[in-house]
Amino acid sequence: MASGLTESDVEQIVLGWFGELGYSILHGPDIAPGEPGAERSDYANPFLPDRIKLTISRLNPSLPAETLEEAFRKLSRLDSPSLIQQNRLFHKLLVEGIPVEYRSGDRIVHDSARLVDWDNAENNDWVVVNQFTIP
Repeated sequence: MASGLTESDVEQIVLGWFGELGYSILHGPDIAPGEPGAERSDYANPFLPDRIKLTISRLNPSLPAETLEEAFRKLSRLDSPSLIQQNRLFHKLLVEGIPVEYRSGDRIVHDSARLVDWDNAENNDWVVVNQFTIP
């Protein structure tokens, strides 16, 4: 007779920890494509696009709307020769922000669209999803 923790036990323990930290906990099948609560259009999309767009908009209120869209496009279309390089690029964007530029009057402004509010954690949308399917 086997004793000890199962994979499901570990998953529930970890979800509990995230819950205690204030994360919202979502069940992957409930937000999967085709479901009433879907938060992405297909399984190949590893993002929850509406949440990311809202976050970019909320954390960067001084950026023009078209610049916010540009930031989302850059984030959702990362293209690197290897998965390791792509992960490094995503990490850099997460930590430093997404480089953007826009016209303000007669000058071009170079700025960054933040994905995380590092100064005030309550301004972030902390979500953990269990059973999140990607191909």
